[in-house]
Amino acid sequence: MGIIGTIVVGFIVGLLARAIKPGNDRMGIIMTTLLGIAGAFVAKYVGQAMGWYAEGDPVGWIASIVGAIVLLVLVGLLRGSSRRL
Repeated sequence: MGIIGTIVVGFIVGLLARAIKPGNDRMGIIMTTLLGIAGAFVAKYVGQAMGWYAEGDPVGWIASIVGAIVLLVLVGLLRGSSRRL
């Protein structure tokens, strides 16, 4: 998949992750796209470490969305703790 395909898929995954996770996640279109791409990378590396994916296997949509949700939760925890200080 080319760079344009990666950006489009990352944007869709980021939008779906933000829609599924409750709460107000204020971020723009670029951060949403980066969230989706990073979620796919997280899902790929965790899946390879657990033996679900072999080297070079594509990651599924659901795993990418779950990876993006995990990143959203982590960012929310980091943002929340810095606002309390």
